[in-house]
Amino acid sequence: MYLKSRGEDLRQIVDHLGDIERTVPGLAGRLDAGRIAAVGHSAGGHTVGLISGQTITDAADGSTVGAVDERFGARVMIAAPGRGEDLNGPAAQPYAALTSTEFDGMTPKVLIVVGERDWNPFFSDRKDWRSDPYTAAPAPKTRLEIFDAEHGLGGISTFDAAETTDENPDRVAAVRALIWAYLRSELYPEDPAWARATAVLAGSTAPIGRVESK
Repeated sequence: MYLKSRGEDLRQIVDHLGDIERTVPGLAGRLDAGRIAAVGHSAGGHTVGLISGQTITDAADGSTVGAVDERFGARVMIAAPGRGEDLNGPAAQPYAALTSTEFDGMTPKVLIVVGERDWNPFFSDRKDWRSDPYTAAPAPKTRLEIFDAEHGLGGISTFDAAETTDENPDRVAAVRALIWAYLRSELYPEDPAWARATAVLAGSTAPIGRVESK
């Protein structure tokens, strides 16, 4: 899964945005290099962490992988892995690189999205393991917990995929809308989309989740 090189892949893309814009037909003039967001689910969330100060240790040479890349103006980690020391299920063997995951240096503002029921003993015996990017990292952070959601949050990969254990098109559409609102307000600070979305969520008689910040 290339768990160590994912952050560098993102950096390479940003390094060469100009080349990409010139090469892809119809893209010229449509990129804003001053407003870049990184959003990822599961291992993709781990990728976002690696450009946000989350670190892992390369067992081959003991080097630290992961650092803050200030070029990203908005960051969202969805159902990302938790602390390495608590990756104590069978997954610790095939995903050995994750057993050193730490969040002490993850200083930028990040939205952490988790499913209330996203727990699998294959990864950890802690049911709140995937909240570690919020609880184990320094402020400022925001956590969006989606009630009754499992790892796919209703169908992140595609709602009818075999890996989706909680198929719910309405849920995944709501998650998408909330994340879009967050990104809009982060990249355009004058836009109140996130404040409005969270106010609607808090005022709902049947909320799909809850938001907390530190």
